[in-house]
Amino acid sequence: MSSSRIFGFLLALVTFAHAEDKPLKIAVIPKGTTHVFWKSVEAGAKAAGKELGVEIVWKGPLKENDRAQQIAIVEQFITEGIHGIVLAPLDDTALVRPVNSAMGKKIPVVIIDSALKGEAGKDFVSFVATNNKKGGELGGNQLAKVLNNTANIALLRYQVGSASTDEREAGFLAAVGQHADLKVIVDNRYGGATMGEAKTAAMNMLDKLRQAQGIFCPNESTTFGMLLALRQSNLAGKVKFVGFDTSPPLIEGLKKGEIDALVAQDPTRMGYLGVKTCVEHLRGQQVETAVDTGARLITRDNLSDPETKKLLGL
Repeated sequence: MSSSRIFGFLLALVTFAHAEDKPLKIAVIPKGTTHVFWKSVEAGAKAAGKELGVEIVWKGPLKENDRAQQIAIVEQFITEGIHGIVLAPLDDTALVRPVNSAMGKKIPVVIIDSALKGEAGKDFVSFVATNNKKGGELGGNQLAKVLNNTANIALLRYQVGSASTDEREAGFLAAVGQHADLKVIVDNRYGGATMGEAKTAAMNMLDKLRQAQGIFCPNESTTFGMLLALRQSNLAGKVKFVGFDTSPPLIEGLKKGEIDALVAQDPTRMGYLGVKTCVEHLRGQQVETAVDTGARLITRDNLSDPETKKLLGL
């Protein structure tokens, strides 16, 4: 073998060895980066990265309605040759193509929080999330319990294309539909991606809110926006209100009696298990195609329970 060929062979070996020494790099792409929920997901993802010895790159769109930016972020990581992606898709259809592209280039994708159209274990590695339909049912059953008589109910939805909140809304409607004395008087209004947009949407349905004895909202931004609208219209605490997620302002509303219950997810655990599942797959381990990260109903009565305090980080 010539000296030049030997040199080339040795150089290839050294390059391979250095590549093997490099830690895995996992991109975690949330729906947005402003809500408290996503900051908890980030904390869980980074805790898993530290524990497993992998690098976590956290990047997502600023607002939870910027599908084009989220698609661009996925495509950016594919081009950069990231080892794996953990994605909370903003839209269950729009993100199918970039996920297929990543999987086709041997970059495994784990879906978290909100479903993507396709088959887990085939079109993406796994789906790690709250059982959103069950979460909606928890909320619906609790609202029915606190109303305890004939009542009108208003639902403020989140936004079109969000599979997680679609499932929560469906679960909620199925639960209250079991009670003949409960009537949903509005279920076709959408709050949008931010608290401000949700507050505006709630104020625009004030006529319906004044006719309602019960209200349900399916995520952090709609719950907070609705709470602000109820305060502004002097309805806070006068109507039974069940929401979703547990940011500090929502817990404050619960303590004050302005919110009757919150369906709590475990976003820290979701971020942790999303990364853990992706890394285990990359390391050749068998992983579950569906992982339920759990949901719990939080009320004033159980706010001081050890399990609740642990979930809320209190």
